Parts: sequence; structure tokens; C-alpha cells
Amino acid sequence: MEQKGFFSGKGVYTRRQFVGQLSLMGIGGVAFAGLSSIGGCTSPSNQQAEQRTDQQQAQQKLGIALVGLGQYSEGQLGPALKDTDHCYLAGIVTGTPAKIDKWRRGYDIPEGNVYNYENFDTIADNPDIDIVYVVLPNAMHAEYTIRALQAGKHVICEKPMAVTVEDCDRMIAAAKEAGKLLSIGYRLHFEPHNIEMMRFGQEKRMGAIMHIMAENGMNGTEGWRLDKALAGGGPLMDVGIYCVQAARYTTGMEPIAVTAEEGTKTDPETFKEVEESLTWQMEFPGGVTALCKTSYSESMNLLRAEAEHGWAKLEPAYPYSGIQGETSEGEMDCEGVNQQALQMDDFAIAIKENRPTPVPGEMGRQDVKILQAIYKAMETGQRVEV
Repeated sequence: MEQKGFFSGKGVYTRRQFVGQLSLMGIGGVAFAGLSSIGGCTSPSNQQAEQRTDQQQAQQKLGIALVGLGQYSEGQLGPALKDTDHCYLAGIVTGTPAKIDKWRRGYDIPEGNVYNYENFDTIADNPDIDIVYVVLPNAMHAEYTIRALQAGKHVICEKPMAVTVEDCDRMIAAAKEAGKLLSIGYRLHFEPHNIEMMRFGQEKRMGAIMHIMAENGMNGTEGWRLDKALAGGGPLMDVGIYCVQAARYTTGMEPIAVTAEEGTKTDPETFKEVEESLTWQMEFPGGVTALCKTSYSESMNLLRAEAEHGWAKLEPAYPYSGIQGETSEGEMDCEGVNQQALQMDDFAIAIKENRPTPVPGEMGRQDVKILQAIYKAMETGQRVEV
């Protein structure tokens, strides 16, 4: 097996071996710890990973209930739960009765595992459901995460974790009080190209990182994402958060200050409550900088890291599939994976093994803290320390 990179060579890892590797290595971590201990492709061996996952698969799958059946649940999470080894879709929570029959038929969900927002708390009495995945508008994340934890369930909460740091603190405290795991839906921590970017930066494979460029935007949005009360902000909260995450996990460091400038609103009526676009810069220790952009009126999808002796780039960097990467030494030869399946399987394995999740609430809290600093910098025109 070629040793030049963790994911070099197409078809080297099966999806089952890959999630076993992630579980064993603990990729991610609150401070993105564990990457330096990976070494080459031989630790742990493929055989060890295969044996580990065989043992895990012999155990019972954990049941997940999706709270909110919007586009992400319907298009990504639901289908991914048909491709998981350690968890399955056991229940749904929806305020739209017309959706129930389709989901029940498609996923063989018992009638007793269907909930609405009024009877949600009775999920505590359902042994079929081990994990609640909160997929609601941002401002509702804290309430339903806390209620799920109080019901005795482990929780995955979609990003951003919440709209305020105070809400994040309440969520983390509720998890500790309940003795349950709380994870944030950071799927890219389980995606090979982005893991290669973590290795590139944190292991200084071409010297120390000097500069990051991160851009993520889309041309158009609608619904609750334009409502500040529900979204907490505009594209920064929705797609710009990927840039914040990317700068953190590529450098392995935390920003110390930010500056920001809101873009011109080309459609003031549509964007009357939230920004249409935003450019910001993050300062890291040692003079490292990250220049970032996000938008609801321009498509862009880039992560580039400049190091002392070379560079690495993902373009596109953040989509559900089709990520492409290269370095100054050549193309990243990474195989595509089902990001959401790996993410949810890893959380189920963490519960079974009683180990931390590599994408915990503390990681989500730090992102919300940075997002709030960026908004303050945008509004004041001042440099804001994080």
C-alpha cells in the first residue's frame, strides 16, 4: 500500500473500514487533537479496522429520530440512514401531517414512533429511539436539543449549534446533566479531502501555514433563512460557518481577532433582515490569516491553504459530494464517501464505546462565538477580539 497519503489510491478503504479508522483515531476533537498521532496509513492496520467494525456491527443498531423533515432530512439524512451500519431511522418528529405517510412507507417507521412538536417530550418513553437529530431552524436548536437531552436521548444538532453563545452553554450543560452525548452535524470532519486539509496544515506537510482563503456562497435562498429571528443572521450562519470551520481545522488553531465588512445589498427587500454577503478576515497566532467570503447571491466553494513550501486547495470544498482537491505536488487521490452516513455511524459508535464524539458541543460553541464576533466587527467596523 502506498504511503504518501492517508487516502492515496482509489478504493484503498471501504466505507466500513474508513469509519472504523475514524473511530479508532478520534479525528477532530475539541482542539482538533489526534491528527498528529495518525502517522502513516499503517496505524491502525486495515485488518484491525475491519475486525473492530465487524465486532461493532454485531451489536444492535441505535435508533435515530429526525426532528424536522425539511430538505436536508429528506434529501441527505434520511437516505444516508439506509447506508449506515450502526444506526437506523427509527422515528420522525414533524409538524406537517401530510409528510407522515411518505416517511413511514419509505423507512418502515411504526406509527408509535411518529411525533409532533406538542407530544415531543413523550419520546422519553420510547426505547426504540436512542438518538435525536435536531434539523430545525437555527433559533429552535437550543430548545429541542435541551428537551431531547432531558428526555434521556443522545443528540446530534445541526450547525450552527445555536444563535447565541448563551444558548450553546445551556445545551452543553443539559448534556452533562443528562449524562448524554451532544454532537454537532459537522459532516466534513468525516470527508477524506477535508481530512487531508487537516493533515496538510496541522502536520505542516509543506511547512507552516501562512494564509487561508475560504469562500462559500450560493445564488439564492428563501424561507426561514431570510428571517433573522429564526436564522440568527444571513449566509454567515448558513454557509459561511463552513469557512470558519475550515480555517480552524486546517490551521489547528483558534482565531484571536476578526474584522468584517458587509457587502452591498443588490436586493434590499429580500435581504431587509439579514446580510446578503459578507467578507471577513480572521487573525490566528503567529501572524497566520484567513480571508473569507460568503454570500446568498454568488456561488463560490473554495478552501485554499498557503504554506511555507507549497499549497493545498479544495474546489469545491464543502458540498455533499463531488469534492475535488489538489496540492502543489499533485492531485488529491481521495475516494468519495457518504459524509452523513459516516458522521452518524461515528456518533453511534461513540455511544456504544462510551467515548467522546470528535465533533462535540464545545466545537459548535466556539464557532458561534466566532460568528458573533464577526457580526460585531461587521456592525461596528472595528477589529474585534475573539
